[in-house]
Amino acid sequence: MFTIPLEPSPISRTLDLVQNPADDDPTTDKPAHNFVTCIHKVKLSDIFCNITVTWAKTLISHTLYITVESPHEENHYTCKIDLKTWQFWGKKGLKTFRVGEKRIDVFWDLRAAKFTSSPEPNSDYYVAMVSKEEVVLLLGDQKNEALRRTKSRPSLEDASLVHKKEIVFAKKCFCAKTTLGKDKKEHTIMIESALSGPYDPEMWISVDGMESIRVPNLHWRFRGNETIVVDNFPVQILWDVHDWLYNRNHSGVGIFVFRRGADEGIESDHLETEDFGKSFCNALAEQSSSMGFCHFLYAWMTE
Repeated sequence: MFTIPLEPSPISRTLDLVQNPADDDPTTDKPAHNFVTCIHKVKLSDIFCNITVTWAKTLISHTLYITVESPHEENHYTCKIDLKTWQFWGKKGLKTFRVGEKRIDVFWDLRAAKFTSSPEPNSDYYVAMVSKEEVVLLLGDQKNEALRRTKSRPSLEDASLVHKKEIVFAKKCFCAKTTLGKDKKEHTIMIESALSGPYDPEMWISVDGMESIRVPNLHWRFRGNETIVVDNFPVQILWDVHDWLYNRNHSGVGIFVFRRGADEGIESDHLETEDFGKSFCNALAEQSSSMGFCHFLYAWMTE
């Protein structure tokens, strides 16, 4: 267990627990780390707090960080789990730490976990956080196995996913999973582009294999936003792919934001700035307490 200073707003930092955090801004030079960060609001005993889960991967490391932010203290508490271990039995374990006077147990089993290109497992695993014999946060698809091993009951107050931020690397087709729609079911997002050839540059955004947005004349519409309907619920999609078009060799980062609900509370002039990505993220950070779930996707186009 160790403590580090609490930052003013969890969404305002990209990743502060990985080495060389200054190199991890996904909107500047190509980041050295591939990561997925999720912020959950969890009821811990009698208080609600933010728990940040980060899956981070480099050429030499693969790490899971679970950070509990205590609203009544100027510290937050982090559990670090090394996933790149050569021992098979090392991928199943238990760590205990304390948040104030509260004991927290983190159980995990990643022995059979299946991964794709993301540092976050795709299936066949669990990570369970337990406090006072309640599973307050459960990650993965092995719920029954997690409850059996922890000998704990599910929390009466479900954890809610507040923000998600991730980096995806590809040449022209980017895939991610996110919770959209009113029932917060997980959906597959596919972003495809055609930047060279006899026709004008285009981009397509699909949800669960169905095309939802087609953006022709991308030279003129490299920044924009549209609202689609997923499971009879509005989802706002914003994008800025300027670097795809105007960086050398079409390399660079495209910024996408998927937000449940209508576009109330967001000023449209944030889309007119030269730095849409950072300005919009900052706007969301300032309003994070009153806004719904947002997924920030940084799509790094490789040569």
